[in-house]
Amino acid sequence: MRIVPTPFDHPDAVKLNDLVQQEYAERYGGEGDATPLDPVMFQPPNGLFLIVYDERDRPVATGGWRAMDEDEENYRDGDAELKRMFVVREARRQGLSRRVLALLEEDARQAGRIRMVLETGTMQPEAMALYESSGYALTEKFGVYRHEPNSRCYAKPLR
Repeated sequence: MRIVPTPFDHPDAVKLNDLVQQEYAERYGGEGDATPLDPVMFQPPNGLFLIVYDERDRPVATGGWRAMDEDEENYRDGDAELKRMFVVREARRQGLSRRVLALLEEDARQAGRIRMVLETGTMQPEAMALYESSGYALTEKFGVYRHEPNSRCYAKPLR
């Protein structure tokens, strides 16, 4: 396995993003995550996007963070928001999400971010379990889905 910083618009990132959007659509209906994302949001030092490649050099997992500050969607100054944490079905249960999560937390900490935040949903119990077991706690809702009843928002201090 190798974990590589990659632009969000790299072909492998686009491929895995399409897969995660398909999974969101299957679990929640609709088109997937409607949060507006731009590749520049994941460029250091204000973000990072990672791709995990398996031993056959296939892209199998992703995760990224982007800097967010106080706005009308309930973000706070110093937030780093996790986005597109995803592992393809055949590579799950190997600890890849935990490895990516740890790298993203450390990178955001080094970039001066104060807390890591994320939004997930009740149809992703495995995601909620990952975050809760990694020290994240439920927090006030923020972001595009802050008014959705199935949305769950988590936060973890980075300092």
